[in-house]
Parts: sequence; C-alpha cells; structure tokens
Amino acid sequence: MSDEQRMVIVGASLAGASAAETLRDEGWTGAIVLIGSETELPYERPPLSKDVLLGKKETESAQLHDQQWYDDNNIELRLGTTVTAIDPAAKTVTLDDDSQLSYDKLLIATGSRVRQLDVPGADLPGVHYLRTAAESQTLTDAYAAKPRVVVVGAGWIGLEAASAARERGSEVTVVEPQSTALASVMGETVGGIYADLHRQHGVDLRFGTGVDALEGSDKVTGVRTSNGEVIPADLVIVGVGVQPNTELAEAAGIDVASREDGSGIVTGPDLQTSAPDVYAAGDVVRWDHPLLGRSIRVEHWQNAKDTGKAAAKAMLGQDVSHDLIPYFFTDQYDLGMEYVGDVPRGLSPHVVLRGDPQSGAYLAFWLDDDNHVLAGMHVNTWGAIDGVRDLIRSGRSVDPERLADPSVELAEV
Repeated sequence: MSDEQRMVIVGASLAGASAAETLRDEGWTGAIVLIGSETELPYERPPLSKDVLLGKKETESAQLHDQQWYDDNNIELRLGTTVTAIDPAAKTVTLDDDSQLSYDKLLIATGSRVRQLDVPGADLPGVHYLRTAAESQTLTDAYAAKPRVVVVGAGWIGLEAASAARERGSEVTVVEPQSTALASVMGETVGGIYADLHRQHGVDLRFGTGVDALEGSDKVTGVRTSNGEVIPADLVIVGVGVQPNTELAEAAGIDVASREDGSGIVTGPDLQTSAPDVYAAGDVVRWDHPLLGRSIRVEHWQNAKDTGKAAAKAMLGQDVSHDLIPYFFTDQYDLGMEYVGDVPRGLSPHVVLRGDPQSGAYLAFWLDDDNHVLAGMHVNTWGAIDGVRDLIRSGRSVDPERLADPSVELAEV
C-alpha cells in the first residue's frame, strides 16, 4: 500500500481510535480519517459508570488522547459527523452533508446503542440512559441531590449505576423481570451472590417484576410495575441492554447475522467482512473465533481495544487470526471482579465455586457437560485471572472437585 492511500474508520469509538493508533504504531504513514457522530474526543466507557458516576473524576478523564495527540499523529478527526451510507463497489462513504469520501481500506467501528424502554412515560424528563459521556455527566450531576433512584434492569450497567447511587447517598430500587441479578449472563448461582451484595448495601431489589409505565407529567415521579405497585422516583435509569449499530453494513449488502443468531457484522478471524477491503471491530463485529470454534460477539471494553488493534493489522495486510479470550471487569462497592471467557447462547453450564463467597474473595467457573472451562471470574482475588485464562485456552477437561479446592493450584486441576 502506498502513502497516498487512505484508511477510513467509521466510528470515533474506542475500537476506532485503537485502530487508528495501531495503524501509526505499525508504520502506516498514509492518510487516516476517523469519523464519529459524537462531538467528544474518543473515550473509554468503563469510567463513565464507575469513577465518573461516583463523582471522583470528570468525563474528560475517560478520553484516550487529547487533540494534540491526533494532530501530532496526523489523524484527521471528523467529529459531529455521521456516515449515512457505504458503497463497497465504489469504495466510498457518504457523510451527512451529502459529501463523499473515498477509501482504500475501511473499518466499521460503529459500536452499539442502548435499547429503549417501550412503555408509556418513557420519554419523561428524569428518565436516563447510561452510554455516552454526556449521559454520564448528566447522571453524575443529578446524583449530587441524592434523589430517589429506580433502576430498570439488573444487568452490569444497572448494577453499577445502582452501586454509585447508593455510595452517593441515594435511596435505590432495582426492578428486574428475571429471577435474580445478571441471570442471563451469570446464571442463578452467581447472579444471586451479586443480588445479596446489593441487598447488603441497602438496595431494594424487585425481581420477577416488569415495568408497565413511568408516571409523571412534567417529569418522572414513579415507576408502575407489572404487579400494579407504583415505586416513587425522582430519577429513573434504564439499563435493558444494547444493540449493535449494523444498519450501515446491512444497507451496503455486507453480511450481518440475524438477531436470532446473536446479531453483528459477520467476519472471519481476520475481521474482514464479506465486502473486500472492509473490516469490522468493537461491539458490531461477530467473528469466527479460531480457539473457541464458533462465532462470537462481545460488548466489552477490552474487546473494543483488541479488535480495533487486530483489524488495523489486518488492514495493513498482516496475517491476523484474532483469538484473544474475551475479558471484562466491574467495580461495585468494595467488590472488584475480572471475568474471562464466553458462554454460548442457550447453554446452561455447570457452575463451580472456588472459595467462600461470604468471605468476599472467591472464584467462579462455568463448565460444559464435558467439564471444559468456558469462562471464569475472580472476585477480590487479584492475580488469579491469568490462571483462569490459561484453563480456558488449554481446552482440557478438569476435575470439578479439584477445581473447587483452593489448595489445588489451577494449573493442576
């Protein structure tokens, strides 16, 4: 590739910015154009639901780089700009001012958006989502008044928002239609442990309960649940999941998985889409994972960084087979957790606990029917995650009894 060629990245996200940085680190001296709909410089999302929401840091602390870095690295930032169409045949993208930009290689890193709560009153003032830097700052400011908070959804974002609200002195209720916290991702056993953590910190948990409407006129004043109760609220936070922004790719004729198949832009291990010279990274990509032997899509911070880097190398013609194990973390109250692995959709794995959850420090593992470790996590057991990752990468069957025994080294189970 010559220096006169242009790399275009759609999505000034963590994945997109990581790709731009990697292109320069790997020696690419040609043009790089990074396009994003938001006006903020590219940033990481984890601080938005953690230190920023706790009032400990400003949203600017989540920025990957300052403007000078992009200038110094000759990366053209087009913020506040939306790509409205991709033409793989002409190798152009159309922008929201109807202008067109040609590319030699294109990366789609459009991320995901929050799922909207579809009930009466969902558009009332005082109803919040937590995805962007602006939304995080609005919530952080609102928490200062110690409002009565109702969180809709007991997933990761909902629980982190609830934790921050409690730590800042708010009365918090969580409404969740499933039987416990994190049921769809952690299962009943581990989800129940997280639920107990929040109860111990004074959160009112309403499981098996849906939301029929949000009440109020000029602003939200309450949440009417599926059992007819109205929970008073000064502020409502909705955390009912996200969906990948695959519409651009789909409209361009690029292969996209159905929702039933887990959604996402379909790629091989090299993160190249069905269109020549078009790649995908971050929340939107569903790639064939060479180690796990199936396609996966991951909605976490580390995956955005890793796939952004891998896609950049593939765009440069390097031999890429992206096989890193998915990883994420959370901080809630005095709990710190790291998780690695991936449990296939629809599977009901066997859970093995290593250590006593009541002690506040333990490990958990998710095993298939043949006792292969699909995923594992530690809670306040720092330094253990590498051993968990090694178990997954080994692909070997383990002895569940030895796995549960803290006296047995993980390498020897």
